[in-house]
Amino acid sequence: MSTIKQLVETDEIVDAYDVMKELRTDLSQEEYLSGYQMMKEEGYMLFALYDSSEDLCALAGVAIRYNFYNKKHLFVLDLVTTPQKRSHGYGEELMGFLETYATDKDCDHIALESGIHRSRAHDFYENTIGLDKFCISFRKSLK
Repeated sequence: MSTIKQLVETDEIVDAYDVMKELRTDLSQEEYLSGYQMMKEEGYMLFALYDSSEDLCALAGVAIRYNFYNKKHLFVLDLVTTPQKRSHGYGEELMGFLETYATDKDCDHIALESGIHRSRAHDFYENTIGLDKFCISFRKSLK
């Protein structure tokens, strides 16, 4: 049986780095920890799914946000399942937990962005989770 919990203790946050690094490959541990502190001040939370062996299998970084087009929503900034645990239902279970969490917090939507090249993830979001393609994001590097 799996367990999902919000990570709040420093050692939990540190332990989750290796899983986050699977998604954010250019992120050093120092950047991860300092970035976590800055984002935490803006409402960022990390939720982890552990399997029955207490191995961290999936990780989600989220924040409740408000904007004119999504209204109050849970924005999923980071979502990753460890490579050896993919296709075992952990991502779907974690997203189901987040949907319940968002509903309990009176959110209108769950939203996330995904890299254009991540077609397997897009299939998962649309076909397994039931998310709709809503928009395309743009950015311009300034450094």
